[in-house]
Formats: sequence, structure tokens, C-alpha cells
Amino acid sequence: MNWVTWSVVPFLVFGLWLYTSQLTSSFPMLKGKRIVLLIAHPDDEAMFFAPTLLALTRPELGNHVKILCLSSGDADGLGETRKKELVKSGIQLGLRSSDDIMVIEDKNFPDSMTVTWHPRLISNLLTPMFAPKMSTISAKQAPQTTIDVIITFDADGVSSHPNHKSLYVGAHAFLKAIMHRHGGWECPIKLYTLVTTNVARKYLSLLDAPATLIGAMIRRKELGDYPTPLMFASSPVGYRTAQKAMTTAHVSQMRWFRWGWISLSRYMIINDLKKEKTL
Repeated sequence: MNWVTWSVVPFLVFGLWLYTSQLTSSFPMLKGKRIVLLIAHPDDEAMFFAPTLLALTRPELGNHVKILCLSSGDADGLGETRKKELVKSGIQLGLRSSDDIMVIEDKNFPDSMTVTWHPRLISNLLTPMFAPKMSTISAKQAPQTTIDVIITFDADGVSSHPNHKSLYVGAHAFLKAIMHRHGGWECPIKLYTLVTTNVARKYLSLLDAPATLIGAMIRRKELGDYPTPLMFASSPVGYRTAQKAMTTAHVSQMRWFRWGWISLSRYMIINDLKKEKTL
């Protein structure tokens, strides 16, 4: 391959990037929904869900997006710092205000690579927040909730972190609890989870876009108000915003290996979400 051929490669990659971001912006989207991004640690929203937040917080969609983080990430004693970093990052990624970002500090949810959080405890936490009237509603009435959508990790948690994987099980437990006495009704909260890829694809950055696009088209099952799957691909500007959410907000977490992640991870540019089956 001569130098002329090599010189064309950056333009081809940039063209692919623009095409992918433009194409996914025309895909079915959540509109006018009350959405909660359920994460385990401050910086999950930037390292894993930035394309989702940047897409769903676009004003013209009319969504109200909030972040609920079940730990302050205090494993290294930086909990207070990391809570402030999460707020700064969330605002950069499109949330309306700091009031839409909540961090839970509970000994039942420690920031730990060895602890799995109990699904019942997660369900017990989410119920008064998002289904406060469930204890007073008759089984003959439709279940009532204050949100429409939960977005979180899938069963593999992207990085296999036990805290991430706990959110998947806990969210399912919460929805099952909501519907316990309301079997004849449709669950009022839809659960979307971030698809985990293999290690090779995880570090392909934008080059994973074709495989993700094809996979999303093959798996397309539903349209309507709650389409599945959802796919978001950030533009170059969105990618830089996601990087800055890490480098200028989550300053305490910017160790050497995180530079590799924000440079090479597909999750900084591409998110594909699937809607989970619920009772």
C-alpha cells in the first residue's frame, strides 16, 4: 500500500463516523419519557453510557433523564469527591440540573470488586422512589410509577464488575415486585440494558460500528413508543464531550489505563440497548 492509499484512510474513517452518527439519529427513539439511568459508580455514566445520555437528553425529544448511582465509589476514600464529579459529568452529558443526579450511600451497596449486591435490597430501594403508591393500590388497579424507563447494565455488566451485574438482577427484581399483584396489567416501566460485547470488539472504537449496525437491524423486533433495540452513535463532537466528561469532571479517576479506555473503547462512541422481557 503506497502513501497515497494510506492518506485516504483517515478520510474514509471520518466519513464512516459521520455516516454512522447520522444514520443512528434517524433510528426509532424514546420520546417524551421519564428515564432513569441506573449505575453503580460515579464515572459509569461517562465510560459506558455517554452516547445514550447525549442522545436521549436532546431537547427536541422531550425526555426527562435522571441518574441514580447506588454508591459513591468510596473504595479509595474519595466518595465525596466522586459525587461532585458525577454531577459535573452529568451536566456535561446533557442532564438538566444537579437535582436530576442522585447518589446513594448505603453499607448494603459497597463499591467492591468482590461484593454482589442483593437484588431484594435494590428492589426495596427503588420501590419508594419510583413506585411509591404500590402498597396502597388495589390489585384491580393498574400499577402506578413515577418513571417510564430504566436503563442499566446487562447480565454481564460490560466489564463483569459484580456491582454492575447486580443492577441487572436488582432492576428485574424491582419490576417483578411491582407486578406481583397486577398480573393482568402491562408493566409501566420498561427496562433497557446495555449490550456487552467480547473483548476484541470492546476496543475497536468506531470500527465496531458496522457490526453493531448490522446486529441492531437483525435484532429489530419492536417499534412504537418503546422500540428495541436502541442504538446510539455519537458524532465526533459527542465523542469529545464524552472524553471531557472523564478528563475534566472525573479527574480523580484518570489513571493511565483510563486513557486507553476513553481512546479505544466502543462504549465511548457506540451504545446498543435491548429491551428486557418483564412479567
